[in-house]
Amino acid sequence: MGKTANRVLIAMLLAPLVFSACNTLNTKNQDSSRIRIFLTDAPGDYQEVNIDVQGVEVIINDSVIELETNQGVYNLLDFVNGVDTILVDDEIPSGKLSQVRLILGENNSIMADSRISGLMTPSAQQSGLKFNVHQEISPGEMYSFVIDFDAAKSVVRTGSEKYILKPVIRVFAEVLTGSIEGVVQPSEARPAINVISPGNDTIGVYADTLTGHFMIRGLSTGYYGLEFNPDTVFADTSLLGVEVIAGETTVLDTLWFREE
Repeated sequence: MGKTANRVLIAMLLAPLVFSACNTLNTKNQDSSRIRIFLTDAPGDYQEVNIDVQGVEVIINDSVIELETNQGVYNLLDFVNGVDTILVDDEIPSGKLSQVRLILGENNSIMADSRISGLMTPSAQQSGLKFNVHQEISPGEMYSFVIDFDAAKSVVRTGSEKYILKPVIRVFAEVLTGSIEGVVQPSEARPAINVISPGNDTIGVYADTLTGHFMIRGLSTGYYGLEFNPDTVFADTSLLGVEVIAGETTVLDTLWFREE
């Protein structure tokens, strides 16, 4: 048999294998979806809030699935006012996603008044921090979820410089929610900002000390009220009827505080 005949024979033998591999990839794409999970935080009055992320799990179709996770110790205060970091970029089966679990290790700490203290997280070390999601996952789609800590409300001081993490956390799908973004001046006013939802639920954040920038994510479509409570000599103020649309960011005009 000549060289040309050999090449033809090899090509004929390989063709079914290539076709089979393509079918396998297509079937995988049809039966699974891509999931990305990010970590962010609402600003707090601490210098650092460090959590030891060991893993992320999901419950989908009543089965627990461990996701490939970017493990490590994360300072929550590095991810405020619209900044986040990715914990998971993986594939999951399509179907009913009912819960996300964040598994923490023991290397958790807090810095307050330039002093580092341990941060106890007894419930998280057992079975993980659990967030109910209830999201239908369609085949071949990509879904992005954000785990949003509220550091100021999540850390409880018990006395004798002991701290416990009792997480106040929201999990939201970015495509289904919107954001409010703005700047306050002067930035040293550093106001506490309360965002009041149509159902009278409240989300609290702080503006950045240096720039005055703030951002509130994960808001359902609707109209919101914002209350600004600045430090020291500046007067409180409020905004009403701020519209939020899913998948969009509502950018406010710069808000200038006046002295009382």
